[in-house]
Amino acid sequence: MEEAGNVRPYKDKPSQGVRFGNAPLPDDVERLLSQVEERIGDVPALLALAEITGRTTPEPGEGETARLWEILASLAAVDVAAARVFEPHLDAGAILKQAGQEALFEGTWGVFAAEGHGHALEARKTVQSAQGTTAVVLSGSKPWCSLAGYLDHAIVTAKTQSGSRQAFAVDLRLPGVKVEEPLWISHGLREIPSGTVHFTDVPAVPVGEPGWYFERPGFAWGGIGVAACWLGGAVGLLRTFKDALAHREPDQIALSGLGEADRLLVSGVELLRRAAAGIDGGTLGDGEDGNNAWAYALRARGNVVAIVERIQEIVGENLGPGPLARDEGHAKRVSDLRLYVRQHHGQRDDAQLGSLVLKGTTAW
Repeated sequence: MEEAGNVRPYKDKPSQGVRFGNAPLPDDVERLLSQVEERIGDVPALLALAEITGRTTPEPGEGETARLWEILASLAAVDVAAARVFEPHLDAGAILKQAGQEALFEGTWGVFAAEGHGHALEARKTVQSAQGTTAVVLSGSKPWCSLAGYLDHAIVTAKTQSGSRQAFAVDLRLPGVKVEEPLWISHGLREIPSGTVHFTDVPAVPVGEPGWYFERPGFAWGGIGVAACWLGGAVGLLRTFKDALAHREPDQIALSGLGEADRLLVSGVELLRRAAAGIDGGTLGDGEDGNNAWAYALRARGNVVAIVERIQEIVGENLGPGPLARDEGHAKRVSDLRLYVRQHHGQRDDAQLGSLVLKGTTAW
């Protein structure tokens, strides 16, 4: 990782990293966290760091999945919104590599796979008259496209002429791409609004075959990576709580809260560490029924969300209104994390897991 601007010497500061094992984070990761802290709220600067980081960051399934998730969790512990900048860029790089198209990974990337009522994006083949070859163009609209106005490229899912869904790489700077200014009244993730992007006959490159994007094990792996960000955000909250108790005489209620939060957090770390080991060891691949990885991802994401939400409650109850009203960093982290974890679909995700359990995807 390269230097980017003037930052305080990272070696003069305590580690901001979140570790899943006993090994310390490498110096370049500690340097990155220091750089990110200096650039909180500066999206172009954070994207520049993400582009540099994406050249060397481990990818899931290649033996260092735990280290990748340590980096994501550590970023979120520094600033939840910063992790929200890095995670989709790194995920896009992993997707392209899994598809054998890593040569496309230049510039900054997003991943736009959400669906929404009233929005439809379609891919169709066209004949290039001059060359006599076929190409793919995208037309329609895509909702929830985070940072679209800042990014160079995105992996976008669209419906094909056969009715299946497929992923495509698209240059967001091309004519025919219109980024709608989003309505964003939330205080959470304020610097990362997610709006609608409209496409009119925009050339696109297929990434994998139809259905591949959702069926590949990497889809589940990326979903657990998002959970690592959620857990890292909770680490940031818990550090604020612990620091507050270190400056006063804590009563039994406060100590009980700190103990419960620690117990939950460590269980979440262990859950992700086991998932990373399974991915790298080949036991969280396709599975015999094709659903093994996604079932595990649903369990991991659901449990991490429960842990994060309980830690939010504990910290809020014990610290009271003061930090929310007067500590800008704490108030930002609370708002950012509350919105970010709503990417989890709650009971709908549990229902999806339940359907997989009925099909036999269970260890019990």
